[in-house]
Amino acid sequence: MFFSHCALADEGGVSFWIPGFFGSLAATPQQPGWTLATIFYHTSVDAGADVAFARQVSRGQLTVPFNANLSARLSADANLGMAIPSYVFATPFLGGQANILMVVPFGRSSASVDATLTGALGPIGFTVSGGRSDAVSGFGDLVPQFNVRWNDGVHNWMAYATGNLTVGAYSQQRLANLGIGHNAIDGGGGYTYFNPQTGHEFSAVLGFTYNFENRSTQYQNGVDMHLDWGASQFLTKQFQIGLVGYVYKELGCDSGSGDRVGCFQSQVVGVGPQLGFIFPVGEMQGYLNFKGYKEFAAENRPDGWNTWVTFVISPAAPTPSAPRRMVAK
Repeated sequence: MFFSHCALADEGGVSFWIPGFFGSLAATPQQPGWTLATIFYHTSVDAGADVAFARQVSRGQLTVPFNANLSARLSADANLGMAIPSYVFATPFLGGQANILMVVPFGRSSASVDATLTGALGPIGFTVSGGRSDAVSGFGDLVPQFNVRWNDGVHNWMAYATGNLTVGAYSQQRLANLGIGHNAIDGGGGYTYFNPQTGHEFSAVLGFTYNFENRSTQYQNGVDMHLDWGASQFLTKQFQIGLVGYVYKELGCDSGSGDRVGCFQSQVVGVGPQLGFIFPVGEMQGYLNFKGYKEFAAENRPDGWNTWVTFVISPAAPTPSAPRRMVAK
């Protein structure tokens, strides 16, 4: 959901939230009980000199003022798995349905920078070329989340709150990390229109992230805004097809004594297709979703493409009992 330095300006072009986590049916009610979701997430991104330079600065590679021209390219890839156990309460909460979950991310992240720096330190001119690559495998930050959903016919609403526990693999000296190195809190709300009779569905979730200072680098990201959306048509009761997208934008400026790149606000937009399947798994219900995003309009942030494969096992909806036949004597 919200980790992996290589995948995702904010510090070095990295944000807490991974755009695209929410999608279709985000606000619809769930069946009470335990649910297990697993997600495979792959991303491949590139960035120009602004992000490559910022990533090097965040690693402590440059600490003095200078005048220079930088030709650089950052490339990064990540393959992440996410195990997401959750529990939906049967007892109403504030008139809605509450559930808690924990995102447990794990996988591998890699990043590389190739650069040529031409400039001067005082009267001394220089040209430096070189490359650097890093990779890390392990666990990312744990992410607990609390959601409440309300339903009124075809209209559904959701509110959520989340944050991170900074236990993931992180080092300020690496280009690639699985943790983000600082705490963050995030909250927002969403809406889903879903008409089972026509199969029409549309969902959107808007959220905001407040980032605390990274004490290793004395760098603090600005406030981030993210909007995830999905639109689909159920061609049958078990098969859906549609589109997904997101808009991510940093609203506040980066700050802190370790900020040597200025405001460094970032943004990115993504859009792509999706397919979904619902099927029985014994007495449970399975849901399999494939979606992908192509990114564009990026500023101070790597952009590229990413794919998601989600598999969920949850309690099946109860089957309506047949009406009892009246026998007249």
